[in-house]
Amino acid sequence: MKSVIPGEKEMQKQWHVVDAEGQILGRLATRVARLLTGKEKPVYTPFLDTGDHVIVINADKVRLTGKKLTGKMYRHHTGYPGGLREVSAGVLMARTPERLVREAVFGMLPKTKLGRAMRKKLRVYSGSQHPHQAQRPVALAL
Repeated sequence: MKSVIPGEKEMQKQWHVVDAEGQILGRLATRVARLLTGKEKPVYTPFLDTGDHVIVINADKVRLTGKKLTGKMYRHHTGYPGGLREVSAGVLMARTPERLVREAVFGMLPKTKLGRAMRKKLRVYSGSQHPHQAQRPVALAL
């Protein structure tokens, strides 16, 4: 059986706006990751980038359940000896809430070249305004 690879005409990329106000972070991230990978589309192919562009607004109003504000830690290494830095989710939410949403979504994408291409299609903003009105994004209710 031959597999049919979708062409450019079938892989039209749309723009979606997702309002994160009052949404739980993990549930929001899974829905956004599915949109970025293209699993919502009938032309989904695992080795092609068939996903859409996603704009997340109001990232500062996302919710975390349980004790995650104090217990969940985000770690990164500076590259220098003893350079492991960690910050709690509450501090990260106060400083840069865009990074909190971005890290949650990136953790659900593949860690390959294809995943890095999908990362570029995500835009996260802490306020309700975004500079992508020219792309005519469609509001998506979760």
